[in-house]
Amino acid sequence: MDLNNQMQEIPGAMSPQATNIVESLRGDIEDTNLVSKFSKDKLAALAEQCSSGFEHDLLLLNDWIKAAEAWTKLALQVKEQKSYPWTDAANVKYPLLSTAAMQFNARAYPSLVPSSGDIVKAIAIGRDPTGEKKEKGSRVSKYLSYQILHQMDGWEEDMDKMLIILPIVGMAFKKTYFCTIKKQNVSELILPQNLVVNYWAKTLEDSERVSEIIYMSKRKLKSKQMAGVFKDVDLGDPTISEDTPSMVGVRQDETFPYCIIEQHCYYDKDGDGYAEPYIVTFERYSKTILRIAARFDETGVSVNDDGKLQEIRPIQYYTKYGFIPNPDGSFYDIGFGVLLGPLNESVNTLINQLLDAGHLNNLQAGFLGKGLKLKMGEHTFKPGEWKTVNSTGDDLKKQILPLPTKEPSAVLFQLMGTLITSGKELASVAEIFVGKMPGQNTPATTTMATIEQGMKVFTAVYKRIYRSLTSEFKKLFDLNNVYANPNEYQAVIDDTIGPADFDKTTYDICPGADPNAMSQSEKLMKAQGLLELLPSGVLDPIKVISRVLEAQEQPNWQELFVQAVQETGQMPPAQPDPKLQEMQMKGQIEQQKAAQAAENQQRQMALKERDSAVQLHMKKQEHSLNMQAKAVDAQLSAAEKIHMQRIFSAEAQATANQKLTQSDQQHQQKLQQMKAEARVKPKPKKV
Repeated sequence: MDLNNQMQEIPGAMSPQATNIVESLRGDIEDTNLVSKFSKDKLAALAEQCSSGFEHDLLLLNDWIKAAEAWTKLALQVKEQKSYPWTDAANVKYPLLSTAAMQFNARAYPSLVPSSGDIVKAIAIGRDPTGEKKEKGSRVSKYLSYQILHQMDGWEEDMDKMLIILPIVGMAFKKTYFCTIKKQNVSELILPQNLVVNYWAKTLEDSERVSEIIYMSKRKLKSKQMAGVFKDVDLGDPTISEDTPSMVGVRQDETFPYCIIEQHCYYDKDGDGYAEPYIVTFERYSKTILRIAARFDETGVSVNDDGKLQEIRPIQYYTKYGFIPNPDGSFYDIGFGVLLGPLNESVNTLINQLLDAGHLNNLQAGFLGKGLKLKMGEHTFKPGEWKTVNSTGDDLKKQILPLPTKEPSAVLFQLMGTLITSGKELASVAEIFVGKMPGQNTPATTTMATIEQGMKVFTAVYKRIYRSLTSEFKKLFDLNNVYANPNEYQAVIDDTIGPADFDKTTYDICPGADPNAMSQSEKLMKAQGLLELLPSGVLDPIKVISRVLEAQEQPNWQELFVQAVQETGQMPPAQPDPKLQEMQMKGQIEQQKAAQAAENQQRQMALKERDSAVQLHMKKQEHSLNMQAKAVDAQLSAAEKIHMQRIFSAEAQATANQKLTQSDQQHQQKLQQMKAEARVKPKPKKV
């Protein structure tokens, strides 16, 4: 790398004293291997210092390594020979820890490594009115994702493997660096038992030394010596020790590896009383130093206002991935091995006890008396077979005493079920997470709430993994700032690159993992929730459908939209639906009918009002005429009465006189008639 240009990029002007300090360290920074600059005595002292520190840290870690091996065996369900309560007794391993680890891997792997390939999400820092920072973040995200998936062979496979190891052991490590042999960035998985850190260290950055155990064959060692990375020295044959792991093997042949220790430590090379960060690589058993390299660059050199050296910040190669922080405050985190191990062992014991009890109860055993007339030795019976003996039935009953056995205990069976349920609750292995779907009528919101409640433990773990991924991506970002090939970078992103896309001193962007990544089931449930809200009319249909297709992980889902949507990003005009048109026409006709009916009703009401007014006016006129006619009639009646009264008075007087005359005449006639009759009637004779 061009150190002069890089020095100019350090923020702030450097004083001559600071420049002199950087220049004095330039030789160590540029040199691949500093072993030749050390005397034999210094090399021996440094080797002893590094070896003793490594052995001390390894001794503190011995109990944890043994426990991690036990957890791994439990997860792998390794079957070991049993001699208690008898040889070849039941030896079943219940897969409680295995199920928890597999479920975590099945949920975390698709979320952290999506099929879309968008692993890195660089975010813009500060205001971005022109959108330049966003474009830079998009370029960096695309290139880093390309490096991880396509250039760094084995990264995705290591990630998959780590997500199985992590829930069992509780932690794993990634080593990120630029490989001078491959000429590319490398980020490889380091097993937790192969990275030795002081058990009580707070963080990797605060640890005084970090030692990586590397098992390297003669061929690989010679390759590094030929490349000038390691010192060309004869190490003899590899050493087999008691703590050699089983994966290395015990056969010493050409493929048997050396135990190489790469220790990231601090050493006062110039004798000024301040230990600088270096990488010391040595063979464990011979204590032969193979490589010494600076673990800093000039950007990590800090000076005070007086121009004196203040601090040298080391370059951190390792990234810690933790599952659950250890409650004792130590560096090594815990996993399901600690949490579920005792429960799993208890369940294994209960299952084997139930099987052994059933075995004894089914096969039975006992004692045979000497008085039984039967040949000694083993006797086997076939189904339906009867054998003749020289004894009576009573003698057989008296001479045979079966061992008292019982059927498998129901209490132990219930206890085993309780322990399994507790283990599943602790590991969040609910039915909804192992493939059993809820009821058909269960709303999406209810299912999402159930999943969220069951994912509480994993949500916290995911945040820790995101934090570690962000740290790993920042290391790759810094490496690209030094080693990135501009031509390759531009060819990958198919866009014009910025002047300093990987310059972190500009504080424009920050690479990181996607903190919103979620499981496939969560994505689908949230997408279903959006579809349920779509009929409300307040959401953009294009954006909702885009999120649904993205949640379904449809390949090239943007191409599924019609041409009009791809060009404008807007919904095309909806094609008229014949049924809808018919309904609209019916609605319009009904509206017209209703309007016509309302108009007719208004007209009828107006006519009725006018008719009522006319009738009322006519009635008033008729009443007035009637009143006038009655008044005239009254006047005529009055005049007639007066006239009649006058006529009646004259006629009455004449009539009365006439009646009096007639009455007098009739009276006179009656008197004359009576007189005549009286004259004619004879007188009676006297006797």
